[in-house]
Amino acid sequence: MIDKKLVAWGSSGNIIREIAEYGAEQAKKVGAENVYNFTIGSPSIDPPAIVRETMERYLNTVPAAKLYTYAPAPGYPAVRQKIADYLSETYSVRYRGQDVIVTCGTSTCLAVLTRVLLSGGGKAMTFAPYFMDYKYYAESVGSSLIECPTESGTFQLDVDAAERYITPDTMMLVINTPNNPSGVVFTRERLEGLAALLERKQKEYGHPIYVVADGPYRELVYDGQEAVYIPSIYRNTIDCYSFSKGMSLPGERVGFLAMAEDVDGYADIMAACMGVIRSFGYICVSSFWQQVAVDCIGATSDISRYRENRDLLYGSLTDMGYTCVHPDGAFYLFMKTPEPDAEAFARRAMKENLLVVPGDPFGTPGYVRVAYCVGHDVIKRSLPTWRKLAEEYGLGK
Repeated sequence: MIDKKLVAWGSSGNIIREIAEYGAEQAKKVGAENVYNFTIGSPSIDPPAIVRETMERYLNTVPAAKLYTYAPAPGYPAVRQKIADYLSETYSVRYRGQDVIVTCGTSTCLAVLTRVLLSGGGKAMTFAPYFMDYKYYAESVGSSLIECPTESGTFQLDVDAAERYITPDTMMLVINTPNNPSGVVFTRERLEGLAALLERKQKEYGHPIYVVADGPYRELVYDGQEAVYIPSIYRNTIDCYSFSKGMSLPGERVGFLAMAEDVDGYADIMAACMGVIRSFGYICVSSFWQQVAVDCIGATSDISRYRENRDLLYGSLTDMGYTCVHPDGAFYLFMKTPEPDAEAFARRAMKENLLVVPGDPFGTPGYVRVAYCVGHDVIKRSLPTWRKLAEEYGLGK
């Protein structure tokens, strides 16, 4: 018999893509310029110029037989070494080439590590709001995801809450900063407090607690904010990264996991990761794109355009009377809905061709996520619709 849990996951679909698909159909009917789609976190600005230059260099100088052949399962050794060198130099955490595995984006890292770290029992924990697929990863291995609340009103990391929620069953803690969906950047002070807490809990429980750092947005920070590199403050951290966001390459599916050799259980974890990658079929990341991406490592798109979008959207919505969490990173704004039922608000907005995502699947009812990685003109054109809804709900009075 087919696992009913898998059937349920597949049948329920993904509400983000459901609403986005609705928007695509509406665009055919009323014109794309009249649909304001803030659902998908897909970069809207071009990759840095070096990406095209590097693509052309490979296409013009490398024989096709070498360019498109199968890559080794963990990635080309030269690619892994370049990643290790970059991380070591940038973040002062020592990595070797063999400490890096090239993956199909961050999602693969998270799915693989969840299976590896929870296969012997134990539970995962994360901070709400969080990316909805974390729960699927945990449940797929017969475990569960514990949702620890963040600070009310700010969604900043709450170390006291973490202490209440961590138990002897806690084996892994997924941390996403800058955060999807809130755009909040966890402060160094809070993260160092959490690291000290985890060190104490490891000693108390007699086993490691691994932090899985979900960091694809770490270049997307504004106003002098710092995206703390968590492996630099907590030893038992495994870094997960994707070139999708900062380099605007979401469809190429290139990322990596990196784990320093002093992480507890290093050898077994690395071997198990490769075992899971083989068993899941997550092998041979694009030969072409892993080489192109790593040759451009450290380059980012013009993120000032996201900051301009954030400033326009946040300023306009708060002026209209909406309550929003100020986003210091990523390209999402988390807005409190003017009625308790976030899905009802999202459905009402859909009737005006304004598309946002309810916060319930992110573990935070009563909010919607607004992805502002769109053209600046889209935000401008959407403002009358936002105002119409604000007036309908009696905001700003």
